Amino acid sequence: MKKRIKILLLFFLFGLLILIRIFENSLFYDPFLMFFKNDYLYIDSPRREVFKLTAFTSLRFVLNTLISLGILYVLFKDKSIVKFSAIIYGISFLILIVLFLYFVVNPRQEDYYLFFNIRRFLIQPLLLLLLIPAFYYYKQHQ
Repeated sequence: MKKRIKILLLFFLFGLLILIRIFENSLFYDPFLMFFKNDYLYIDSPRREVFKLTAFTSLRFVLNTLISLGILYVLFKDKSIVKFSAIIYGISFLILIVLFLYFVVNPRQEDYYLFFNIRRFLIQPLLLLLLIPAFYYYKQHQ
């Protein structure tokens, strides 16, 4: 892959991640967006539709995952890295969505901060920020 095409693809893929973040209010149902922007440690959990919230959170995770896997492929051009990352994303999703559902169904003020961070891993491409340096280090020492 030519360097120019690689850079353009990376800009495009990172741009998609940015667009998801910019338009999160209009694209996804998430009453916790405004809740966590306020002083959430001292207010009650917002009303929510559990199925709809879970579906939109899962959709956002899937979109971020697909774009992230594309970024990893463009950066490293190694299908085994993409396959391994897909497994990591799959396992992470299963663990995080179970914890997410627990906190959505059983909201307690003392758990809000933990819930905030679990939700963050589901709706933002934080795993990508962990995987890029890990695979870069792996490639350097291979």
